[in-house]
Amino acid sequence: MSSTATPLPPSLDRIVQRFKRASSNKLRYEQLLTLAQKLPEFPADAKISDNKVPGCVSQVYVIADLDDFGKVQFQGDSDSQLTKGLVALLIQGLNGLSIPEIENVTPDFIQETGLQASLTPSRANGFYNIFKTMQQKAIKTKA
Repeated sequence: MSSTATPLPPSLDRIVQRFKRASSNKLRYEQLLTLAQKLPEFPADAKISDNKVPGCVSQVYVIADLDDFGKVQFQGDSDSQLTKGLVALLIQGLNGLSIPEIENVTPDFIQETGLQASLTPSRANGFYNIFKTMQQKAIKTKA
């Protein structure tokens, strides 16, 4: 289980544990790239300024919808494969959660993955911007 102050949702905790088991930064990067490759295609018509993540060097887009069960479903994309991997990590970890569950997650879990140490400052900042944008979009789905 995660050691962050608030327990992580199981889906996100599994991802954190998978990255923690990687024995090197190279393997962590390979895991990110694999996640990026598995990310479903993002709708071209959703690549609009309202869906663009502010404060990212890369072009990053995120959308959120509520499913029939009141759970948030995200989609995302980036023109950078590593950033796309970060988007995929967050989507896998947050998809299917309720809005309150998403609101309770804090981005400090990234430190447990071991990725934080090898992310450039601009990518680390981008990760936080993507995370915060996803939280904001989740909250807006109930409006």
